[in-house]
Amino acid sequence: MELNSIIYIIIVIIASWFVGFATGRFGDKYWGMMDGPHHWIGGLVMMVIGAFNYFDIVGIAFAAFGLGHFISDLDDFINLRIWGVDVEHEWRFWSIK
Repeated sequence: MELNSIIYIIIVIIASWFVGFATGRFGDKYWGMMDGPHHWIGGLVMMVIGAFNYFDIVGIAFAAFGLGHFISDLDDFINLRIWGVDVEHEWRFWSIK
């Protein structure tokens, strides 16, 4: 594998992770009051789907996006909150809660 390909893959992973994290954080702020599944579940599903396609750049990007999305709701995962309204907290973009 050429160095350019490796650099391209690393950039795709970092960009996908950041977009997934940002999507999850904004979802936490603007849709956290909805009574529904917590978004760490969606992140976990995306990571699993991406893991089955790890040989393809789309699968790698999907897994990285899912990881970012999962990490953005890590507190709800640790406390095993599966369904419901988010607990009130001070919102900060880089905070995991």
